[in-house]
Amino acid sequence: MIKSDKEYSVEEMTEISKGVMQYLDSWQLSSEEVISILGLDPNTRTRHLQYFRTGEKPLPQEGETLQRIDHIAGIADALRTTFPFSDKMRLLWLRKPHRRFRKNTPLAVIMEKGLNGLMKVRIEVDCAYGWKISEEMAKAGN
Repeated sequence: MIKSDKEYSVEEMTEISKGVMQYLDSWQLSSEEVISILGLDPNTRTRHLQYFRTGEKPLPQEGETLQRIDHIAGIADALRTTFPFSDKMRLLWLRKPHRRFRKNTPLAVIMEKGLNGLMKVRIEVDCAYGWKISEEMAKAGN
């Protein structure tokens, strides 16, 4: 689990970057979609994504990037648990309209809503995370 309040070493962040890029690559996204989902500067050159993939450069530890990475990893892990034997089913789940997202695809929700979209999709696919959020909201209400 990625902690957004922790400062990672360059080596740790490089490994995290390579892992999250593998997840995003398995989702068959365009470079522009990857840049958007990670919350990177829209002027980020697409060739920089290759640096993150190969470990030549780590993703930045600023802004919401670590929160986004945590949600991406949570979604990927939950999809792997839900569909342990099928990469195609994981990809189909992300790209198929879903009733809880008003017939939008989970990927469309992520693209449209950014960090909040990542959280919504994670809550939907990762029930343990959804319960944790529910418990935190309940505690905050008391």
